[in-house]
Amino acid sequence: MTKLTDEARDAFLAETRIGILSTAGEDGWPISVPVWFEWDGSHARVFTSATSPKVGRLERDPRVSLLVVNNVGEQEYWVAIDGEVEVREEGAAELAKRLADRYWDMTDAEHLKTVNMWVAEGATLRLLEIVPTRIRTYGG
Repeated sequence: MTKLTDEARDAFLAETRIGILSTAGEDGWPISVPVWFEWDGSHARVFTSATSPKVGRLERDPRVSLLVVNNVGEQEYWVAIDGEVEVREEGAAELAKRLADRYWDMTDAEHLKTVNMWVAEGATLRLLEIVPTRIRTYGG
């Protein structure tokens, strides 16, 4: 297995890609969902609704894995960030706006309306900050 350098990992994660966030269900089975994310070189961040079932799962068991893979037709790469999540309200609306700017065409009126609603209702969002305990990579 070929591991990515930190620089290659960070460049890969800086591209617009969907992550798969896995949390532990009540029965111990993993529950995986697609998410938008940002990576700053040391932590990954995701946002969600305060009423999302994943918030309850993370309050019970903060361990997660965020998997990011290559797109079809690209050279095979993947990064798995395993760690624990810190759930907080502060910064959630700002993160939602940054990620919408990254993942959506903000000239689209519906997208803009949705983001403005998220920002206006910031208290209903949660920021999930993943503090890595290990990072696994593959590139080759």
